[in-house]
Amino acid sequence: MWGKRFCSIGTIILAPSVVAWGVAAEPQTPKGGDALRAMSASFERVAQRVAPSVVQIFVSGYGLSDGQSDVLTKQQGTASGTVLDPDGYIVTNAHVVSRARRIQVLLPALPDRDPNEPSVIRPQGVKRDAEVVGIDTATDLALLKIQAHGLAALQFGDSDKLRQGELVLAFGSPLGLGNTVTMGVVSAVARQLQPDDMLAYVQTDAPINPGNSGGPLVDVRGRVVGINTMIITRSGGSEGVGLAIPSNTVRYIVDQLRAKGRVHRGVIGVQVQTVSPTMAAALGLPQAWGVIVSDIDPDGPAGKAGIQIGDVIVSTDGEVVGNVREFGINLYHHPTGATVALDILRGGAKMSLKVPVVERPEDPDTLMDMVRPEKNLVPQLDILGIDVDAKLAAALPPLRKASGVLVAAMSADASPPADRFQPGDVIHAVNWTTVTSLDELRKAVAGLKDGDPVVVQIERGGALKFVAFEID
Repeated sequence: MWGKRFCSIGTIILAPSVVAWGVAAEPQTPKGGDALRAMSASFERVAQRVAPSVVQIFVSGYGLSDGQSDVLTKQQGTASGTVLDPDGYIVTNAHVVSRARRIQVLLPALPDRDPNEPSVIRPQGVKRDAEVVGIDTATDLALLKIQAHGLAALQFGDSDKLRQGELVLAFGSPLGLGNTVTMGVVSAVARQLQPDDMLAYVQTDAPINPGNSGGPLVDVRGRVVGINTMIITRSGGSEGVGLAIPSNTVRYIVDQLRAKGRVHRGVIGVQVQTVSPTMAAALGLPQAWGVIVSDIDPDGPAGKAGIQIGDVIVSTDGEVVGNVREFGINLYHHPTGATVALDILRGGAKMSLKVPVVERPEDPDTLMDMVRPEKNLVPQLDILGIDVDAKLAAALPPLRKASGVLVAAMSADASPPADRFQPGDVIHAVNWTTVTSLDELRKAVAGLKDGDPVVVQIERGGALKFVAFEID
């Protein structure tokens, strides 16, 4: 989520401008065995290589107000971004742009500096409007596109080969200060915030502050090994615990967003937990690894294939599964309709089962991530609405009418918003005009002006209700 607080902490640094760049003079490796100067020169070279690919992003639109998870307010903010393709594709964090009405990318102006020039202050680059190609809230990644060609793009490194203690550099716009680089080491190569989290982060002590979100974490060769995404802090600033999304995860997500606009994840209809030493000892398991099935969708593919609660999955397609993360990643890479071979332990016996993989259903808790204010705002009613189609209806509690417009959130301009609509309300009619889609809702209210009375029929908690008010 992004909001007012990102005005001071979330500056996004964008890719270089489309204008031709001058080639910066290469720092000379000193002679005479001066190791410290040699190391400094190598960092300069990395900075010169990476900086043209780091951009600043400005967003404006609607965000959830502090302390009110269902009320929208108009907000502005900034953050950082990383150019991954010369044709204008830029990766940043989902929380930066997920509810933006307008996104602009500031391309840095980084020509070769004239040594006779009296000032080191560089001119500001060019701003370009950006569109969202796709968002994946599960990994907090978003892919943007601007109309540009010939941008300086960074290459991915292999995050699986990172080692604890390896030197890394973080680029971005901390606190809105564009074109900033900091140095540190890899503190941990796979930091999970919770034991069964699917995503493991690269942890670094390179100073990262609000505003670095979306900027690259690079190795000493200038390759992207992570995208900076968050910090763990008590003060609100850097305390030496920064987290970046590993580059191998970024590559997988970006490829899917670019090709399909969303990420397809395979599932088999089970809930699993990592087998801990305590769990293994209590259940008499032969090893303290693998994942244990804690719940099953009785109508899902695993249930139909014979998987039972308490089964311990130890491998998928012959690959050892040590924990929940490995299990989930192995499944995600299976296309819908494929089959996964599971080796399981049940009551001390080993057995193998083949289970069809299906696409993960939409999570109703991410409704706000499905909307775009410019597409989903109904200003006359001060709401963001979503079409209730068959797929969304299946994810909601049973509806009296399986159509209409779902209220995702309300604007803070509504007076008072709580007396009108609540998130989860489904609008079925306006002044007796049936509404089955967002387009129909807009047509029904298009002629209303300030002061006009209106009655909206909604469904809330399984009951139908009329909401009457005057347009303001």
